[in-house]
Amino acid sequence: MRALRQEIISPSGVEYATRLNLTPSTRHPQSVSSSSTSKESRVISNLVVARSNVLRIYEVREEPAPLPSYEEAAQRMQARPMGSHKDTEAVEGEVQMDGEGEGFSSANIVAPTVTRFRFLREHHVHGIVTGMDRISFGETELDKLLISFKDAKIALMEWSEATHDISTISIHTYERSPQMLSPDAPRHTTLLRVDPASRCAALLLPHDALAILPFNQSQDLIPYSPSFVLDLHDISHEIRNIIDFVFLPGLIHPTLAILFQTQQTWTGRLKEYKDTTRLWRISMDLSSQTYPIVSRIENLPYDAFSLLSISPSSGDGLLILASNSIVFVDQQSHAALIPANGWATRVTELPVASFATSNVLTIPQAGLDAGGDALMNGEIPHVLELEGSKVEFVDDNTAFVVTSEGVIYPLEFQKDGGRVASKVVFGAPIARTAAPSVLVRIGENHLFLGSTTGPSPLIKIVKVEEEVVPEVSKANGLENGDNVVVEKEAAMDLDDGEMHPSTVADKPQLNGTTNGVHIETRWTIRLAYCDTLPGHGPITDMTFILNQYGDRNVAELMTSTGVGRTGGFTLYQNFLPTRVKRKMHAIGGSKGIWHIPLRQAPKFNGVATNGNHGVIISTDATPTPGLSRVASRSARNDPIIMNRTTKATVGAASFFQGTAIVQVLIDSIRVLSPDGSERQNIKDMDGNNVRPKIRACHISDPFILIIREDDTLGLFIGEAERGKIRRKDMSTMGDKSSRYIAGSFFTDKTGMFSVLSAQSGEPVQLNGKEKTAGTSSIEAATDTDRGTQWLLLCRPQGVMEIWALPKLTLVFSTPIISTLQSILADSFDIAAPSPPQDPPRQAQEIDIEQVVLTSLGESDQRPHLCILLRNGYLAIYEVVPIPASALRDMPSRHRDTCVPIQFSKMRTYALGSRTLNGTEKRAAPSVVEAIRKPSRILHPFKTTPRLSNGEPGSVTYHGVFLTGDIPLWILATETTAIRIHPCGNNVVHAFSTCPLWGSQGDFLLYTDEGPVLLEWMPEFDIGTELPSRFVPQGKAYSHLSYDVQSSLVVAVASLKTRFQMFDEEAKAIWEPEEPTVSDPTQECSALELISPDGWYTLDGYEFAWNEFVNALETVTLETLSTEAGEKEFIAVGTTLYRGEDLAVKGATYIFEIVQVVGDTEPPHDRRFKLKLLCRDEAKGPVTALCGINGYLVSSMGQKIFVRAFELDERLVGVAFLDVGVYVTSLRSLKNLLLIGDAVRSVWLVAFQEDPFKLAVLAKDLGAVCTMTADFIFGDEEMGIVTSDEEGVLRIYAYDPSDLESRSGMYLMCRSEFHGQSETPRCITVARRTKELDMITPQSRLIYCGTDGSISSLTPVEAEGFQRLQLLQGQLTRNVQHVAGLNPKALRTVRNEGRSKPLTRGIVDGGLVMGSFWELPLARQAEMTRQIGTDARTIVEDLCGLEGSW
Repeated sequence: MRALRQEIISPSGVEYATRLNLTPSTRHPQSVSSSSTSKESRVISNLVVARSNVLRIYEVREEPAPLPSYEEAAQRMQARPMGSHKDTEAVEGEVQMDGEGEGFSSANIVAPTVTRFRFLREHHVHGIVTGMDRISFGETELDKLLISFKDAKIALMEWSEATHDISTISIHTYERSPQMLSPDAPRHTTLLRVDPASRCAALLLPHDALAILPFNQSQDLIPYSPSFVLDLHDISHEIRNIIDFVFLPGLIHPTLAILFQTQQTWTGRLKEYKDTTRLWRISMDLSSQTYPIVSRIENLPYDAFSLLSISPSSGDGLLILASNSIVFVDQQSHAALIPANGWATRVTELPVASFATSNVLTIPQAGLDAGGDALMNGEIPHVLELEGSKVEFVDDNTAFVVTSEGVIYPLEFQKDGGRVASKVVFGAPIARTAAPSVLVRIGENHLFLGSTTGPSPLIKIVKVEEEVVPEVSKANGLENGDNVVVEKEAAMDLDDGEMHPSTVADKPQLNGTTNGVHIETRWTIRLAYCDTLPGHGPITDMTFILNQYGDRNVAELMTSTGVGRTGGFTLYQNFLPTRVKRKMHAIGGSKGIWHIPLRQAPKFNGVATNGNHGVIISTDATPTPGLSRVASRSARNDPIIMNRTTKATVGAASFFQGTAIVQVLIDSIRVLSPDGSERQNIKDMDGNNVRPKIRACHISDPFILIIREDDTLGLFIGEAERGKIRRKDMSTMGDKSSRYIAGSFFTDKTGMFSVLSAQSGEPVQLNGKEKTAGTSSIEAATDTDRGTQWLLLCRPQGVMEIWALPKLTLVFSTPIISTLQSILADSFDIAAPSPPQDPPRQAQEIDIEQVVLTSLGESDQRPHLCILLRNGYLAIYEVVPIPASALRDMPSRHRDTCVPIQFSKMRTYALGSRTLNGTEKRAAPSVVEAIRKPSRILHPFKTTPRLSNGEPGSVTYHGVFLTGDIPLWILATETTAIRIHPCGNNVVHAFSTCPLWGSQGDFLLYTDEGPVLLEWMPEFDIGTELPSRFVPQGKAYSHLSYDVQSSLVVAVASLKTRFQMFDEEAKAIWEPEEPTVSDPTQECSALELISPDGWYTLDGYEFAWNEFVNALETVTLETLSTEAGEKEFIAVGTTLYRGEDLAVKGATYIFEIVQVVGDTEPPHDRRFKLKLLCRDEAKGPVTALCGINGYLVSSMGQKIFVRAFELDERLVGVAFLDVGVYVTSLRSLKNLLLIGDAVRSVWLVAFQEDPFKLAVLAKDLGAVCTMTADFIFGDEEMGIVTSDEEGVLRIYAYDPSDLESRSGMYLMCRSEFHGQSETPRCITVARRTKELDMITPQSRLIYCGTDGSISSLTPVEAEGFQRLQLLQGQLTRNVQHVAGLNPKALRTVRNEGRSKPLTRGIVDGGLVMGSFWELPLARQAEMTRQIGTDARTIVEDLCGLEGSW
């Protein structure tokens, strides 16, 4: 069995992050055009985030805030309450934050700026990221990025302006050090720390060793010195079991603070070993390699797990996070305990700090959203648990502690002169977000909260001064000794961008008197939501459901994502879902549809068409020579035909500022009035000679470009004052007989396109004045937002040119566009001649079909170049600026003018070629061919989709739609890479936006069903690899199952409850002695019956408080209640946990979904319920379930039972088998049973019914922790695929003919592949292939990962697999990978029982598809030639394997 593994959804969330000045944009502001003025935007810094093997780079930009409309300003004025605080700060009771990122909705002040993320780059590296930090080489230099990877590797990266991407400076590997060769090295977690002065970096290795990488601060060519491994045992044999370590700032030599435990302990041994944690400071003299111990602090809490250094501006010292307390260590190495709950003083003898107070133990929680039993409403003392929490300073005196539940607590340091803290106060909770994985302070007043369980928000922290009323101050307990005031009713929720104000104040100060009354003021911290990086968290289970979109049912992949209150369901589609609003058969348009916006409503028979300012022009290929229509909307909302023409239309658009229509026919250009009547008609003639037909055109008021079938060019310009168009002089472009194969216009509104001198880099003057653009026309003068216009042309030899309009000045030229290089830079050549050839030139595979320069994204319109080649390649480039100083360093130039830009390739997509051979001549297709083969045409569009409630949306997307046999949506968001989503229709012949029916989100498409008006389905996220939507539930779900008959979802909710132990008389053995000491918590489960129509719960079943679900399956069992003798039931396997002294038990439940009389009470009709038919207790946990031939297979401890469901009342055992230690997976196929075990790998068992018997056919002898086991089919073979707790995929073969299998007794492991993350769930789906003579069925396995990823495993036929495997080797050896990592090392599995790795059965789809398609075409041809094939064959192989399901 041979297969290809590819990633469908990338790992989600943020696990590691760092801020740095990586790109040149952080050194100087960038000009951003506004609707009314031109303002400066500022890049605060770069943010680099990582999760698993995904690395993303962002800019944190501070941009001018959009001005509110008149209606919004009026609403804000009316909503302003009376008696607000000083300086219009928020008053008590205000809870709604300003959605623009600053201030409050009650304040009638427009925020001057907003802070947003902007996506730059994304890389799937060939390694697991375990840490990152910045390296600074001075204020004038850009920062470097240091990344650590699993297997002890460190890469030093920098930003390259030449490639507009990160490049590798060096990679340092320690995987062959003695510490990494130990057996326990794979279980070790590496820690990366960097000295604040960037003098060195340290990487924690196994067995208490550090890999030290020194850096050269001098401006040397090599920024680092030779690295070495420091064994801490050489410093002291007492340094063992390192917990955490940090570098201390402000010291002459790099100094380490190491937190470790010489003697480890746990809660059950606190009487013998207590306060075992130690903190040592070690100075590092790198020149002499001496490491003296500066100080030692002993007897710290045993549960300490994190260490944070305090900067000198905040007072110096260290913060130690423990599970129940925070330890503050000052400069004199004095440790003081700040308790977080009542357990702190019970587990440690460390004295409580005399200057520490805590407000978290007695505050009311009414303002904080309850997340279960841990947080409850009312005057109940709160117990703070710090396991998994993070801490970061937000200013010199305040740190934020974010718990594992996402609750933010302030930690205030009050100083009495100097830098020594005189008082430390643990404040009350002020906000809530997802569980944090990393906190990063950005600039002076921003904090990024990265999370692996949900979205990662960016918040702004502002300190404002406000007055304190003495009576209110006294009522709140604000005395002279207090220094934290918390508005108890003000809580903040960062989820989904909703935040509420919170207040954490310093000590009130006496500022003055008014009428004899003292006026006190206080500094208050305000939190404002800025932006969010999306994330859905880990995936625990998934299933396919059927959902109805319009008039058809489609399959959706439903996943349970998130943790705790961020949990819910995330649903994925393998195409962008749309909803048909109406059929438009009267319009036609099989060869083209164009919506023409107009300033005034067109008239039909002298009557305005319902006030609609626009018309639709459509064209068809039949009857010959074609038919064109002009249509609009009638008063009855039906399309009406206003005019017809018996010729085919090539293109149409509005003209003369929306007062006229330009229609380009195959032999002429027409100017039409809004009602469709003709105003001007220009025949495309050469004197009296007829020119070849027009095959393509592009219109941008006031310019018209036409390209004929002989590749000649025609350019026209409109004269608005006369209302006429005329031919434009093209003498400056050279010989008029030059050939061009593609061209388009572009309107720039970003200011990136500015004409400069190619010699000096200074702005040049066009038309007698200084120009930053090329357009000077009446249209530009009357429309200030119009931007500048440019002309793109592509010559047959592969040269792309950009001409400034209207004077047609050449400003950019590149000869390598058709080879799809990574960077398209200006060659500074003059206009290249392209005369006609005799005999006529034959079409080539790399000919350019179309080139479009347009905007992609949301509000920030970033220009992108889309190139469509004849061989089916679609390449997307982003326009990136080049500093004017860089132009002076370029080689000699042959041209006087240029634009300071280059094009950086962001995405490549292979559609597949439709030509028969590389020398096929371009010719006009016949009518039949034109109908059968839709044209592949790129259509830029702008849309504002509606919300789910039908209201107009607030987000406008700029994208591109590709028509043809593989229709695609090309989209982008501000925080994600470019996404290419398939369209739900098999074929799209024509496309256009169409707001004519009242919605800015409507599209008009001519599909295989005819012309239809459709819109996107609301609430779908287009920024993910597959279109997705999130259904928040406020809790996590561990298992999912779909019932086909009722179309309902059965889900198991994962909850938390207090755990208690009881004696024989059912009395609690232990009760908390005080409110600040809590019970431990444990997991419990509840079964829910959910309707996908509204995602509401119809019914449920609550299990015991100490019972949780292990398995949930929909099984088919024999029954007498149906004619078929079989019926689907819901089977549930559970575990009952009874404490440490008693063995666990389990139970098997059988439920049935029954239909009941509908409930007439709102809001929903409850027509289905869960009916418990059977509960069968077991002596052990029931960990896995499945059905086989009408029987139920369940596991209990070390046994497998096959049971019959007798009389729909009880389970009766018919067979059993003793298997491994802990069964994790059961899968059946006919009478075959696949058993996965946590210790004994996988077993293949056969079930016999006469007599009942389970017979072991084969098993694997290896000691592998199997999480999932499934059958896979393909290429006339059957295989067994398993995955373990580390994500390793193994393919087994049952082959009795193999001598090593001992006549089939053993399963033969054919291949091992490291998948990088644990996969708790696997689904088998049928794979549809194009071959009709399939002998055996094809299948595909879909895996979900705990890191939020979704991947697939697809069988590959033998010949294609050999080609792909050879290509994988070429890409591994001959391509420079990010960070210098080896792709083979990531996927290789270390197996001590084998002489060499088994790597030849699974191809890495991420490497083959990702790296190969991004290579230039010449490099692709070279690599494929070396392995004895060609690029087209490889592309066909990959296109056949691509897809989600």
